[in-house]
Amino acid sequence: MKKSLTLLFLFIPLLLKAELPPSAYESMQAKAPELVQIEVLRVDVEPGEKDNEQKVLVVAMVNEVKRTASGLKPNDIVNISYTIADHPKGWVGPGQVPVLAEKDKCPAFLIKSETGDYAPAAGRMSFSTF
Repeated sequence: MKKSLTLLFLFIPLLLKAELPPSAYESMQAKAPELVQIEVLRVDVEPGEKDNEQKVLVVAMVNEVKRTASGLKPNDIVNISYTIADHPKGWVGPGQVPVLAEKDKCPAFLIKSETGDYAPAAGRMSFSTF
């Protein structure tokens, strides 16, 4: 019995991914190359490559620029692409990036991808502040 408990405690960290602490998200927000205020114009959600995944494309207008490494300006239209996954009940892990809705107005912590689209740069806190 003692050996079984010991093995269980050794393997639990391999099975679980814990939610990140608020300080981790704050750090990602601080390091994000782009911080803009956006208004969502369109949201498309499609099946992803895996059965439990969905691809999200957000088309948004930049209303205000707080910092930019890529030269964004007010009234620019940006595509924000990312993937979300459905997890089984009881799954423990980092928070998921939310799916925005049309007409949402929110801050966006972004990074420009190789494709020219933008991607969330602060995990589940990419479209909100603390």
